[in-house]
Amino acid sequence: MASSSSSLFRCFLHFFFFIISQVQAANLPFHPRDVLPLLPRQVSWPVLNSLNSPVDLLPSFVGSVSSSNRIVNWKGACFYENTAWVEFHNKTGSEFGGGTLHIKVSYPHSWTCMDLYVFATPYRVTWDYYFLSREHTLEIKEWQDKAEYEYVKNRGISIFLMQAGMLGTLQALWDVFPLFTNTGWGENSNIGFLEKHMGATFEERPQPWFTNISVDDVHSGDFLAISKIRGRWGGFETLEKWVSGAYAGHTAVCLKDSEGKLWIGESGHENEKGEDIIAIVPWDEWWDFELNKDDSNPHIAYLPLHPDVRAKFNETAAWEYALSMAGKPYGYHNMIFSWIDTIGGNYPPPLDAHLLQL
Repeated sequence: MASSSSSLFRCFLHFFFFIISQVQAANLPFHPRDVLPLLPRQVSWPVLNSLNSPVDLLPSFVGSVSSSNRIVNWKGACFYENTAWVEFHNKTGSEFGGGTLHIKVSYPHSWTCMDLYVFATPYRVTWDYYFLSREHTLEIKEWQDKAEYEYVKNRGISIFLMQAGMLGTLQALWDVFPLFTNTGWGENSNIGFLEKHMGATFEERPQPWFTNISVDDVHSGDFLAISKIRGRWGGFETLEKWVSGAYAGHTAVCLKDSEGKLWIGESGHENEKGEDIIAIVPWDEWWDFELNKDDSNPHIAYLPLHPDVRAKFNETAAWEYALSMAGKPYGYHNMIFSWIDTIGGNYPPPLDAHLLQL
């Protein structure tokens, strides 16, 4: 019975993709993809999962418009011909006025599709969707201040297309949700995301999955690489690994004081106020939390310095720097930008530098 169901499903997939290939050449009343959510769940969801992924939540930059003379053209997910331009005005009599973003969409691939867009400047982000083939407008009554006015005048309003469309974006939202859940489902989703988008491989280690480290064997400068694959931080670390290409989402350094007490220096430590700060934490406190209280299933690798490198490690300077940074904020604004060190070369598709303003 299972084999028969599997064969029927494969036949359906072949038929579905054949139909998709045929409608590309004709403007039919509907597109097979548009009606998938109306089909039984056991049929529609495997196909939707094969077509969409969490990456579909990321908008794709299509261009920026700054005046009626600077027109942008592109092909959308639904409408094949699209044009946009900006018209400045001062309908409110304000100091810097406002503007109207014109978007003309035409030639949809079916009567049931729609395109979803995000419009952004460094000072505002808004969105809209288009179902009808005609000229649409987005009104901006007033620019926030002179800075936004000058930015739009010189750099324009950035236009981003949600390439998966409305239904694909909703499906992607559903795919992203488990990445942040503290469940076995969330852990498997994070592993699956990294395997699919990073090409990462995971091998289950034999038990026991934890070990005790002797403080006597740890030295200043030794490194701890931490990877979390479930819960809130697991989801963020998965996305961080994907964009940076790293296999660890968090790191910490070991420091011993003059009395031989071991400390851990790390960023993103949550204090009693719930703030993410740079902190120096006693080893016993840090290790107890990771073993018994951290529910994100952390994978921790202890990486000691090579003896030759350890001989060059300046423990005094390290302590001075760590103490000077302790208590300072370290949050998402640091983490998000930590992997960008070139103008446009650190972005896995479909990410690009234009998305920074979002």
